[in-house]
Amino acid sequence: MREILESLAKGVIPIDEAERLLRVLAIEEIGNLAKIDVGREFRRGVPEVILAEGKDTQDLAEITVKMLKGIGRAIVSRATVEQVHAIKEVMPDDASLQVNDKARLIVAKKKGFIVKKTGGKIGILAGGTSDIPVAEEAKVIAEEMGCEVITAYDVGVAGIHRLLPPLKGMIAKDMDILIVVAGREGALPSVVAGMIDIPVIAVPTSIGYGLGGKGVSALFAMLQSCSLGLAVVNIDGGIAAGAVATLIANRAAKFRKKGAGR
Repeated sequence: MREILESLAKGVIPIDEAERLLRVLAIEEIGNLAKIDVGREFRRGVPEVILAEGKDTQDLAEITVKMLKGIGRAIVSRATVEQVHAIKEVMPDDASLQVNDKARLIVAKKKGFIVKKTGGKIGILAGGTSDIPVAEEAKVIAEEMGCEVITAYDVGVAGIHRLLPPLKGMIAKDMDILIVVAGREGALPSVVAGMIDIPVIAVPTSIGYGLGGKGVSALFAMLQSCSLGLAVVNIDGGIAAGAVATLIANRAAKFRKKGAGR
């Protein structure tokens, strides 16, 4: 996009040609298979994430490579072991591949692709070890959007004493926002939000069984929370939580820098 605008400013290309190139940049079509929104991060600050669930393995590999070539990075969520292997096989020689096994999330980058640090700071808490995969989704997305991330896992209300040390540490580091992930009765976000002056994004997970299982009780409890300053995303919505938390943290960092420059 920058190259197109620079060419336009220098008079190398006319306005009509610049408009055409920007339209191409916005949507990359792969035959009748997929339309990749390669311009999303420029418009919104949030990268497009390829959901692997439900996709044919070879189709997924093709989409991943196309996005990698188009913008220099491809993020794939909820990938199976088979899909990970298929993507590895088609990776260009000038690309690197990072796989977060817990989150089932892949980040492929072309050589030289660098995530610029924004100064945004996010803390992530998870109630139990079963909640870690969803927390890790949020962590990877936040880091890929330039934020510093601090995590503390297995700090749920069943052993509330485990929560206080990491929470104090996050307060001391003046985090911009916290993501709190919990399943079963979903009490942890309400407890955290009632103790701090930092906004909280609550993420219910599908951990739990019986009446209200599969995350339903956790979601209802978070929606009914009496602790103000708490917002809720959908069940197992780690990526959604990571994205919205980062938009908030990055905006806070932006105005922090402006204030420091006065």
